[in-house]
Amino acid sequence: MKEFKAESKRLMELMINSIYTNKEIFLREIISNASDAIDKLHYKSLTDKKMNIKKDDFAIVIKADKDARTLTISDNGIGMTKEELETNLGTIAKSGSFDFKEQNKKKENIDIIGQFGVGFYSSFMVSSKVEVISKAFGSEEAYSWSSTGIEGYTIKKADKDKYGTDIILTIKDEEEYNRYLEDYELRSLVKKYSDYITYPIKMEVTDDKKTKLETINSLVPLWKRNKKDISEEEYNTFYSDKFFDYEQPLCHIHTKAEGTFEYNSLIYIPSHASFDYYSKEFEKGLQLYSNGVLIMEKCADLLPDYFSFVKGVVDSPDLSLNISREMLQQNRVLKNIANNIEKHIKNELISMQSDRREDYLKFWEAFGMQIKAGIYNSYGMDKEKLQDLLMFYSSKEDKLVTLKEYFDNNKEEKSIYYACGSSIDQMKSLPQVEALVTKDKDILLCSNYLDEFVFKAMVKYEDRDFKNVCSDNVDLDTEEEKEELKTLNEKSKDLLSLMKDELDVKDVKFTSKLKNHPVCLSSVGEISIEMEKTINAMPTNESINAQKVLEINSHHPIAQKLQDLYKNDKEELKKYSKVLYAQARLIEGLPIDNPTEITNLICDMLVK
Repeated sequence: MKEFKAESKRLMELMINSIYTNKEIFLREIISNASDAIDKLHYKSLTDKKMNIKKDDFAIVIKADKDARTLTISDNGIGMTKEELETNLGTIAKSGSFDFKEQNKKKENIDIIGQFGVGFYSSFMVSSKVEVISKAFGSEEAYSWSSTGIEGYTIKKADKDKYGTDIILTIKDEEEYNRYLEDYELRSLVKKYSDYITYPIKMEVTDDKKTKLETINSLVPLWKRNKKDISEEEYNTFYSDKFFDYEQPLCHIHTKAEGTFEYNSLIYIPSHASFDYYSKEFEKGLQLYSNGVLIMEKCADLLPDYFSFVKGVVDSPDLSLNISREMLQQNRVLKNIANNIEKHIKNELISMQSDRREDYLKFWEAFGMQIKAGIYNSYGMDKEKLQDLLMFYSSKEDKLVTLKEYFDNNKEEKSIYYACGSSIDQMKSLPQVEALVTKDKDILLCSNYLDEFVFKAMVKYEDRDFKNVCSDNVDLDTEEEKEELKTLNEKSKDLLSLMKDELDVKDVKFTSKLKNHPVCLSSVGEISIEMEKTINAMPTNESINAQKVLEINSHHPIAQKLQDLYKNDKEELKKYSKVLYAQARLIEGLPIDNPTEITNLICDMLVK
């Protein structure tokens, strides 16, 4: 018995236990090696006209023998000589595929999946013994390489009629490994990992007492076919089968990139969120393939969080089959692919928004929250990428509009006005909203708790800032009106000061911005009333308070009533102050701390 040359027993143990924590991956690795061997022979046949080999003759065959507990994977590829068995299998991390690719790297059409030379050894995770019988193309002799693991290996002559390689795995005796001898399990693994290998993968089936070989893989993946040859039904069927969604997607994006880096991708925007989308269990990511072989079920690095709802596949010959998650995170090719995919997704959504508004509204209902979160979570750094995807309800249009549409419809405005609340109807009835509507202002009505945080993160859209109509800094009065109001507040400063001392507010003042309502609450500073409500409703110990201003309609009869009370009955004025403040809080959807006191005060006023 010979010992493995280049690495120690510890390296073998480390490789098996760390690189391949998922045992079922072994079949993918062996099939990929078989595909490589066929690729090499096929390439030789293309460059040597004397070789009479047709591509249709190539195949990979899988046979399971439950009685003998053996699983055999055979190919009719280029095979290996004794020296190649010694070099490729006797030295851990020695890759014949990598060497072959390096020798022919200036030539085209060479797709070698495995390059690191460690995949073959994953078979020891499920096998107590591995035997490789191989006969090189053009050779008269065959050889057998055999090993039971880290102790070493033997090489000896063997009998084999045709060129190619047979890998015979003696499956471990433990019950957990029995499934690797079951036909349904083997078919499932081929479908999962190797469905798009470009050569037929065959298994024995018995039909009418006759045994025949049946191809169990799809051979050519949909994403590698020409787009013009694929029907919409085929795209939708692939989506349903691949991602187990009973509803058709809103759209698909089929891309082929060539140049400094190559990849094919087929990605979908679903019509609804999956049942677990907003749960902790949800994992984002696209299926990642290398030459049709699955590398990763969900590659999170291919999608930003704000596009985590996207489903699909990416296939690149520039990625090694055996690349690890850690290496993927640093991989330049993967980053370029991810950037391209992100651009394609955004462009498709913009196109949908423009040309298929009904579909975009479905998308927005399902995933609009994620787009908003993308801006908020990045503190506005991603706003340039996402701001044109945003939609808000327009008080003037009475429907959802984009920021660009709001901008174009209100070109004379210097600000973008918005209001926040629990519902559209509730916001329409806000005193501040009614007042601005009478002045023909368009207001974005925001019923999602994230909306105001998004505006704060964005700061501006184009050259316009965002103004909450319920804040203290909304000023639409003429200079004459401002001067008149300033004079009124100065004359009434003692009255207003008495009211302020009685209430938990930053200030009390008269205003001319209200239409019919007697009072309203506004806020000063960065924290708005709606932000206070949102943060205080969260299941944390955090609590904040907006700096509130009680504004009194200077044109309402209540203004004169307060002036009279200040002159004649200051104690009654204090009661009126509390009732008016409670009224303003109710309008804003804020709780009243002392409801019993307020109701008693109202009753006292009613009976007078």
